[in-house]
Amino acid sequence: MIQWYPGHMHKASKEFKKILPQVDLIIEVLDARLPGSSENPMLEQLRRDKPCIKLLNKSDLSDPERLAQWIGNLERQNLVKTLVCSMGDDSIFELPALCRALVPKRNNRSSMIYAMIAGIPNVGKSTLINKLAGRSITRTGNEAALTRMQQRIEISSDLTLIDTPGMLWTNIENEASGYRLAATGAIRDTALDIQEVASFIAEFFIETYPERLIQRYDIEPLPQTEIELLEAIARKRGCIISGGRVDLEKVSRLLINELRNGDLGGFCMETPDSFAAEGAQVEVIRAQKAAKKEARKAMRQKQ
Repeated sequence: MIQWYPGHMHKASKEFKKILPQVDLIIEVLDARLPGSSENPMLEQLRRDKPCIKLLNKSDLSDPERLAQWIGNLERQNLVKTLVCSMGDDSIFELPALCRALVPKRNNRSSMIYAMIAGIPNVGKSTLINKLAGRSITRTGNEAALTRMQQRIEISSDLTLIDTPGMLWTNIENEASGYRLAATGAIRDTALDIQEVASFIAEFFIETYPERLIQRYDIEPLPQTEIELLEAIARKRGCIISGGRVDLEKVSRLLINELRNGDLGGFCMETPDSFAAEGAQVEVIRAQKAAKKEARKAMRQKQ
């Protein structure tokens, strides 16, 4: 279980719950490289019967084949539509029309749509808002948790966005999701051990995109374990300290930065099936913990 929940996120979640009844629909910005891990389960519980647009951002950094699987999976959810975006295209300008399609005009009511836009930290939400608005409104940067308060942004005569701070959930019970979020920068680099994050990335690419590693680092034959891969990359890139030893921290930072910059090509770190299997395992562990807790409680009552 990974816990990283700054105080301003707790405040943001309370404000989110308070304003939710006032909005017509929710726009959740997801990272197209990890659509499942970047989807906030708390948001899904809170929105209930409100329409939702799942905006898959950074699609230019994703794997098109895996992303297509996710689009189909997400649109099977109740009242959900998807929109695929990247920083380099104009897909975000399709958002107002999609909002209107989900919230038709009604008699005796203003035509203005109030849409809450939410997402985990560092998913690119602020950059998309600035592009859609045609002006710099929100702070942007390659760092988690820059937006700290709600803002109302009038996009057009019939669409107002309510921007909210990047919001994670209290406990990330799926350990693999935690490492994915750390790898892409949704969690601050100090939240998890950098070498563990790099090892997770290395293992994933060995299993899923081995040809990318061979091409990027000119390593062949490719090592079969993550530590051997990190050591091989370190020797190729000069991440060596006194005595000819590998500087694991330096090579770990190098691998993480190259992943985030897109130097390893487009990738998606999960499929709908693999993510569902992880979720099922989390439920098993949760049930086991609950059973142990009940057993301890029963033992205390007998004493």
